[in-house]
Amino acid sequence: MTTVAAARVTSGELSDAYQHCRGIAAAHGRTYFLATRLLSAERRPAVHALYAFARTVDDIVDRETVADTTDSATAVDRLDRIEEQLRARLDDRCPLDPDPVLAAVADTITRYHIAPQHFRVFLAAMRMDVPGSAQFRNRYRTMAELRDYMRGSAAAIGLQLLPVLGTVVPVAEAEPAAAALGEAFQLTNFLRDVGEDLDRDRIYLPSTELAAFGVDEDLLRHCRRTGHTDRRLRRALAHLIATNRALYRTADPGIDLLHPRVRPAIRTAAVLYAGILDEVEHADYEVFARRAVVPRHRRLRVAARHLPAAITSR
Repeated sequence: MTTVAAARVTSGELSDAYQHCRGIAAAHGRTYFLATRLLSAERRPAVHALYAFARTVDDIVDRETVADTTDSATAVDRLDRIEEQLRARLDDRCPLDPDPVLAAVADTITRYHIAPQHFRVFLAAMRMDVPGSAQFRNRYRTMAELRDYMRGSAAAIGLQLLPVLGTVVPVAEAEPAAAALGEAFQLTNFLRDVGEDLDRDRIYLPSTELAAFGVDEDLLRHCRRTGHTDRRLRRALAHLIATNRALYRTADPGIDLLHPRVRPAIRTAAVLYAGILDEVEHADYEVFARRAVVPRHRRLRVAARHLPAAITSR
């Protein structure tokens, strides 16, 4: 992809496109959407557009890929088409009646000079989740293998956001921490959604990490059937949560490299998402019995704690 010019859409169409993305973020990304309320008004639409793009692609992978190769090919085709349509918009070859998410994200890429390669890397990782694709993978042996996947599925999103948020240092200096925070968020998802991923025949938790505690795929499926977390899996999850928290610690100093106005929002997002790990622990690691979520009162309390800093930094 090359960023030549934003797609030719009217200001009214572009406003509607961003509003559409805001609706997607509000409906599906409660933690992120709450955190964006602490951002300055001019940054929010771009963050909503990036979230909506990632969500749209993720929905294609999650809802349209099954063991049937025809459906899988359809999902791969749709990802290819999205990549080509985005490239066309960035090259100012916009078709009539543009898709609102693509219109908004193309404008965001151009407006904030985001490297298009971050979107190529993201889409490549998404193809890894599609059965039948050449890149398909639904098991990971080591943490290094998983982090290679997360480089596209999560770190790339952190790198997409960085130019929107702004930095007080050259962007390249802030990129490692931004990538680490994206990976931290993603690993939290994997720990929370073990059961849901297993239902889709995906195991993102590395097999060598699980095997160290006596956990294999048969035990995972037994836990899913019974809805109860075996003590061996409980110990494995505790270990992986510690690994996840180390990623959050790696990312934390990078928040101070961001523009002062955005730091409260990103700290809020990091605290709230890491709070999902707390909820998993409080539920005694019963990840198959219920989906761990941070209670609304806690989300509001954390947001309120960072609100004064967000106001005074503007």
